[in-house]
Amino acid sequence: MPEQPLPFSLAPCHVLSYGALFGTQFFHTFINSILSFKVLERPQFAILQRAVFPAYFGIQTIAPVVLALTYPGRAGRFGRVQALPLGIRGVLHPTNRWMVLVPLTTAFVTGLVNWVYFLPETNKVTALRRQREVKDGKKSWDKTPQSKEMKALNKQFGKLHGYSSLFNLITFISTVVYGFHLSARIE
Repeated sequence: MPEQPLPFSLAPCHVLSYGALFGTQFFHTFINSILSFKVLERPQFAILQRAVFPAYFGIQTIAPVVLALTYPGRAGRFGRVQALPLGIRGVLHPTNRWMVLVPLTTAFVTGLVNWVYFLPETNKVTALRRQREVKDGKKSWDKTPQSKEMKALNKQFGKLHGYSSLFNLITFISTVVYGFHLSARIE
Protein backbone atom coordinates (compact mmCIF):
# COMPACT_ATOMS: atom_id res chain seq x y z
CA MET A 1 0.00 0.00 0.00
CA PRO A 2 1.56 3.35 -1.00
CA GLU A 3 2.15 5.86 1.78
CA GLN A 4 -0.10 8.92 1.92
CA PRO A 5 1.31 12.20 0.61
CA LEU A 6 2.52 14.33 3.53
CA PRO A 7 -0.36 16.88 3.44
CA PHE A 8 -2.84 13.99 3.95
CA SER A 9 -0.78 12.18 6.56
CA LEU A 10 -1.27 12.25 10.33
CA ALA A 11 2.50 12.29 10.80
CA PRO A 12 2.89 16.11 10.94
CA CYS A 13 0.07 16.38 13.50
CA HIS A 14 1.72 13.61 15.50
CA VAL A 15 5.18 15.17 15.50
CA LEU A 16 3.84 18.65 16.28
CA SER A 17 1.72 17.24 19.13
CA TYR A 18 4.75 15.47 20.57
CA GLY A 19 6.80 18.66 20.27
CA ALA A 20 4.09 20.67 22.01
CA LEU A 21 3.84 18.13 24.85
CA PHE A 22 7.59 17.78 25.37
CA GLY A 23 8.27 21.49 24.97
CA THR A 24 5.50 22.51 27.35
CA GLN A 25 6.66 20.06 30.01
CA PHE A 26 10.34 20.92 29.67
CA PHE A 27 9.76 24.68 29.70
CA HIS A 28 7.29 24.70 32.59
CA THR A 29 9.12 22.17 34.78
CA PHE A 30 12.72 23.28 34.32
CA ILE A 31 12.54 26.96 33.33
CA ASN A 32 9.23 28.75 33.97
CA SER A 33 8.44 27.39 37.44
CA ILE A 34 11.99 27.79 38.74
CA LEU A 35 12.44 31.34 37.43
CA SER A 36 8.96 32.39 38.52
CA PHE A 37 9.61 31.10 42.05
CA LYS A 38 12.88 33.04 42.18
CA VAL A 39 11.57 36.40 40.91
CA LEU A 40 7.97 36.58 42.14
CA GLU A 41 6.76 37.13 45.66
CA ARG A 42 5.11 33.99 47.02
CA PRO A 43 1.50 35.25 46.66
CA GLN A 44 2.08 36.26 43.02
CA PHE A 45 3.83 32.95 42.31
CA ALA A 46 0.82 31.08 43.72
CA ILE A 47 -1.58 33.14 41.57
CA LEU A 48 0.50 32.41 38.47
CA GLN A 49 0.66 28.68 39.19
CA ARG A 50 -3.09 28.51 39.86
CA ALA A 51 -3.69 30.15 36.48
CA VAL A 52 -1.18 28.00 34.56
CA PHE A 53 -1.77 24.55 36.04
CA PRO A 54 -5.23 23.82 34.59
CA ALA A 55 -3.93 24.39 31.05
CA TYR A 56 -0.64 22.62 31.78
CA PHE A 57 -2.26 19.49 33.21
CA GLY A 58 -4.84 19.62 30.41
CA ILE A 59 -2.04 19.51 27.82
CA GLN A 60 -0.38 16.64 29.71
CA THR A 61 -3.67 14.73 29.61
CA ILE A 62 -4.95 15.51 26.11
CA ALA A 63 -1.69 15.38 24.14
CA PRO A 64 -1.07 11.64 24.79
CA VAL A 65 -4.59 10.96 23.48
CA VAL A 66 -3.84 13.02 20.35
CA LEU A 67 -0.56 11.12 19.96
CA ALA A 68 -2.40 7.79 20.18
CA LEU A 69 -5.07 8.90 17.69
CA THR A 70 -2.47 10.20 15.21
CA TYR A 71 0.06 7.37 15.62
CA PRO A 72 1.54 7.15 12.13
CA GLY A 73 1.91 3.39 11.90
CA ARG A 74 4.36 2.00 9.36
CA ALA A 75 4.14 0.53 5.90
CA GLY A 76 5.89 -2.81 5.37
CA ARG A 77 9.14 -2.58 3.40
CA PHE A 78 9.58 -5.56 1.07
CA GLY A 79 9.34 -8.09 3.88
CA ARG A 80 12.14 -6.45 5.91
CA VAL A 81 9.96 -4.39 8.25
CA GLN A 82 6.59 -5.45 9.63
CA ALA A 83 3.71 -3.13 8.79
CA LEU A 84 1.98 -1.46 11.75
CA PRO A 85 -1.54 -0.04 11.67
CA LEU A 86 -2.32 3.65 12.14
CA GLY A 87 -3.83 5.30 15.22
CA ILE A 88 -5.02 3.42 18.28
CA ARG A 89 -4.61 0.05 16.55
CA GLY A 90 -0.93 0.81 16.04
CA VAL A 91 -0.51 1.92 19.65
CA LEU A 92 -2.16 -1.32 20.84
CA HIS A 93 -0.09 -3.53 18.53
CA PRO A 94 1.94 -6.05 20.60
CA THR A 95 5.28 -4.81 19.23
CA ASN A 96 4.48 -1.32 20.55
CA ARG A 97 3.53 -2.30 24.09
CA TRP A 98 6.62 -1.05 25.96
CA MET A 99 7.77 1.92 23.87
CA VAL A 100 4.38 3.33 22.79
CA LEU A 101 1.41 2.03 24.78
CA VAL A 102 3.01 2.12 28.24
CA PRO A 103 4.57 5.61 27.98
CA LEU A 104 1.50 7.20 26.38
CA THR A 105 -0.86 5.56 28.88
CA THR A 106 1.39 6.53 31.79
CA ALA A 107 1.60 10.14 30.61
CA PHE A 108 -2.18 10.26 30.15
CA VAL A 109 -2.97 8.76 33.57
CA THR A 110 -0.47 10.83 35.55
CA GLY A 111 -1.54 14.02 33.76
CA LEU A 112 -5.19 13.20 34.39
CA VAL A 113 -4.62 12.47 38.10
CA ASN A 114 -2.79 15.80 38.45
CA TRP A 115 -5.57 17.61 36.60
CA VAL A 116 -8.65 16.11 38.27
CA TYR A 117 -7.36 15.18 41.73
CA PHE A 118 -4.15 16.88 42.88
CA LEU A 119 -4.95 20.30 41.38
CA PRO A 120 -8.38 20.68 43.04
CA GLU A 121 -7.17 19.17 46.33
CA THR A 122 -4.13 21.45 46.43
CA ASN A 123 -6.34 24.45 45.68
CA LYS A 124 -8.68 23.46 48.55
CA VAL A 125 -5.78 23.21 51.01
CA THR A 126 -4.37 26.51 49.74
CA ALA A 127 -7.73 28.20 50.39
CA LEU A 128 -7.82 26.72 53.90
CA ARG A 129 -4.28 27.96 54.53
CA ARG A 130 -5.28 31.49 53.45
CA GLN A 131 -8.21 31.38 55.89
CA ARG A 132 -5.92 30.12 58.63
CA GLU A 133 -3.41 32.91 57.87
CA VAL A 134 -6.14 35.46 58.61
CA LYS A 135 -7.04 33.74 61.88
CA ASP A 136 -3.38 33.30 62.94
CA GLY A 137 -2.27 36.72 61.73
CA LYS A 138 0.76 35.38 59.83
CA LYS A 139 1.64 33.71 56.54
CA SER A 140 1.80 29.94 56.16
CA TRP A 141 5.50 30.17 55.31
CA ASP A 142 6.54 32.46 58.20
CA LYS A 143 9.52 31.13 60.15
CA THR A 144 7.88 31.88 63.51
CA PRO A 145 6.08 28.97 65.20
CA GLN A 146 2.84 28.04 63.45
CA SER A 147 -0.47 27.00 64.99
CA LYS A 148 -1.24 23.30 65.17
CA GLU A 149 -3.88 23.77 62.46
CA MET A 150 -1.44 25.56 60.13
CA LYS A 151 1.20 22.89 60.67
CA ALA A 152 -1.35 20.25 59.64
CA LEU A 153 -2.38 22.26 56.56
CA ASN A 154 1.26 22.86 55.58
CA LYS A 155 1.97 19.15 55.94
CA GLN A 156 -1.07 18.27 53.82
CA PHE A 157 -0.10 20.84 51.18
CA GLY A 158 3.47 19.52 51.11
CA LYS A 159 2.26 15.96 50.64
CA LEU A 160 -0.11 16.91 47.80
CA HIS A 161 2.52 19.09 46.14
CA GLY A 162 5.13 16.33 46.47
CA TYR A 163 2.92 13.69 44.86
CA SER A 164 1.88 16.11 42.13
CA SER A 165 5.54 16.87 41.41
CA LEU A 166 6.31 13.14 41.30
CA PHE A 167 3.45 12.56 38.87
CA ASN A 168 4.70 15.48 36.76
CA LEU A 169 8.18 13.92 36.65
CA ILE A 170 6.73 10.53 35.69
CA THR A 171 4.75 12.22 32.89
CA PHE A 172 7.91 13.93 31.66
CA ILE A 173 9.97 10.70 31.73
CA SER A 174 7.18 8.84 29.90
CA THR A 175 7.18 11.55 27.24
CA VAL A 176 10.96 11.23 26.83
CA VAL A 177 10.70 7.43 26.56
CA TYR A 178 8.10 7.81 23.82
CA GLY A 179 10.35 10.39 22.14
CA PHE A 180 13.11 7.76 21.86
CA HIS A 181 10.67 5.46 20.08
CA LEU A 182 9.54 8.25 17.80
CA SER A 183 13.10 9.30 16.94
CA ALA A 184 14.10 5.70 16.18
CA ARG A 185 11.50 5.71 13.42
CA ILE A 186 13.20 8.53 11.54
CA GLU A 187 15.00 7.00 8.60
